Amino acid sequence: MVLESQIVVDGRGHLLGRLCSIVAKELLSGQKVVIVRCNEMCISGSLVRNRVKYAQFRNKRMNTNPSRGPFHYKAPCMMVWRSLRGMLPHKSKRGKEALARLKTFDGIPEPYDKMKRKVIPAALKVTRLKPHRNFCVIGDLAHSVGWKHKELLKHLEATRKVESQEFYEKKTSKVDLKKKAIEQSAGALAEVNLALAKLGY
Repeated sequence: MVLESQIVVDGRGHLLGRLCSIVAKELLSGQKVVIVRCNEMCISGSLVRNRVKYAQFRNKRMNTNPSRGPFHYKAPCMMVWRSLRGMLPHKSKRGKEALARLKTFDGIPEPYDKMKRKVIPAALKVTRLKPHRNFCVIGDLAHSVGWKHKELLKHLEATRKVESQEFYEKKTSKVDLKKKAIEQSAGALAEVNLALAKLGY
């Protein structure tokens, strides 16, 4: 099996559990994985149901000293990280090394916005969840439990899309100019070859 230097996965529209189980296996096999747009991943079940489940989870704490854990994260990227940690043997050396190969981000930060992002069809909501089933977005769940950066990320994403569109238009115009130049040079080269053939070269 040939490993890539790094796989960047776009979390938008993926189901949390399905994506995490696939990524966990990749991490254990030695692959570095970056998950972006964690705030736009989905969880099956309505927002109300997931809020109740998360409230029960947040109620778990150490009886004598709560500051020692367990720790409950509010940021979507950390919720995804925590879910993935639960699918890895994170207390063993192998599991720690696997977890160190993982990075999770809300939105698409700078180095990854210029990289090609992958989609995992086996984990997409549209392929895994029936159309009539309820689902909620992790960003909305995190916002309801106290995460404060939903509007900021919306603004940053809008800015990124504008810049991405400008970059794409520049790139396509360069490709078109190159294609025209090749066609023109091919025509000129054909004329030169024909003239040389007439002269007997």
